[in-house]
Amino acid sequence: MLRLVPGSPLVIATHNQGKRQEFATLLASAGIICTDAAALNLDEPAETGADFAENAQIKALSAARTSGLAALADDSGLSLAALGGDPGLRSARFAQECGGYAEAMTRLIAASRGDPRAWFTCALCLAMPTGETATYLGFCHGQIADHPCGAKGFGYDPIFVPSGQAASFAELSAEQKHQISHRARAISQFLAVLPVLTQEAVLC
Repeated sequence: MLRLVPGSPLVIATHNQGKRQEFATLLASAGIICTDAAALNLDEPAETGADFAENAQIKALSAARTSGLAALADDSGLSLAALGGDPGLRSARFAQECGGYAEAMTRLIAASRGDPRAWFTCALCLAMPTGETATYLGFCHGQIADHPCGAKGFGYDPIFVPSGQAASFAELSAEQKHQISHRARAISQFLAVLPVLTQEAVLC
């Protein structure tokens, strides 16, 4: 059985370099060596899951089985209360359909005028080539800003103001974002059980 041990390579199953960098930063303290799907020329599987967790599992298992290495994937998205949770699973596709994130953010700002509540969701899945998986969920609640602010981060970061903050994700430093983001919260759960996984390698 393949075991995840400190110093072992871990495939970050993403072609998004913004996500890849966040993962590398958040996992550095655990001594995990990260590569990514783009560097290994891995195909991106169709995301046909019914929720974030299923999509993360699809991506992680595809990368693990193709590469023969342990793989970590996330599926994440922005949900608006005013849209009943949309764009949610379709966050990236919504931006593509709008012609880019700039236009997508303009539309979401307009949609949220009466109710700015919003939240980011991250489902994180660790998969082994043998098919075993473990999934972790992270959330960050906040609201949609009335205009994009900041040049840091990626995706919808310029219009999302997390609860307790006066600045958007795109205005916060990487250190500040990594303390409160949905992805950081999911990864903290993964890191919390890492000693168990390295000793017993029992995943479910």
